[in-house]
Amino acid sequence: MSRVVLITGGSRGIGAACALRFAGIGDKVAVTYNSTTPPAVLTDAGVLTVKCDVTSAESVEAAFVGIEEKLGKVEVLVSNAGVTKDGLFVRMSENDFTSVIDANLTAAYRVSKRASQQMLRARYGRIILMSSVVGLLGSAGQANYAASKAGLVGLARSLARELGSRNITVNVVAPGPVATDMTAALGADRLAELTAAVPLGRMATVDEIAEVVAFLASDAAAYITGAVIPVDGGLGMGH
Repeated sequence: MSRVVLITGGSRGIGAACALRFAGIGDKVAVTYNSTTPPAVLTDAGVLTVKCDVTSAESVEAAFVGIEEKLGKVEVLVSNAGVTKDGLFVRMSENDFTSVIDANLTAAYRVSKRASQQMLRARYGRIILMSSVVGLLGSAGQANYAASKAGLVGLARSLARELGSRNITVNVVAPGPVATDMTAALGADRLAELTAAVPLGRMATVDEIAEVVAFLASDAAAYITGAVIPVDGGLGMGH
């Protein structure tokens, strides 16, 4: 039987790759988007696209209600939506800090809490939070982003302890540099710096991240919870 899968921030990059991966194995998939219109490849694959601002509890609730009406109760949640507002810490405004925390960390709390309500009743669920190697290593100019991504680890491990007795697993994926439209805009010199720091000497593809997410949501990973899975080419070794 196919499951109902929800991926927040699924209109491009890693989120879209995850959506296509789940749709490819027969799951019923919904993605949320906010500012970026989902590409036709998602709708062509049968993916339900739902506009949602994950920083709004009301918008999150409306999105879940719509998904439940059209597809059923969410059984697999991939919290992938996020933003960056980079800048040196001494010059970072309070809004730049708190808005990134809200979009990356508090939003994961919102969608996980809403999804877990039905998962608890069903005594089954898979929650996967998308972090970053930056959350473990730190990154100059990204204090807000790194803090938000590190916070996902504590959130996931706390939820794993609370929800485990109901057959709900909660795990974290921590990608390193990934080849997306966003990283492509960084320029050749910056891309060379990023890949030079990676032991494997290249960036990940979005499909490589999606494969790990799909594994964590599978029956093969039923005994994995509270884990942080690095998909970073070795960049974060030892953390």
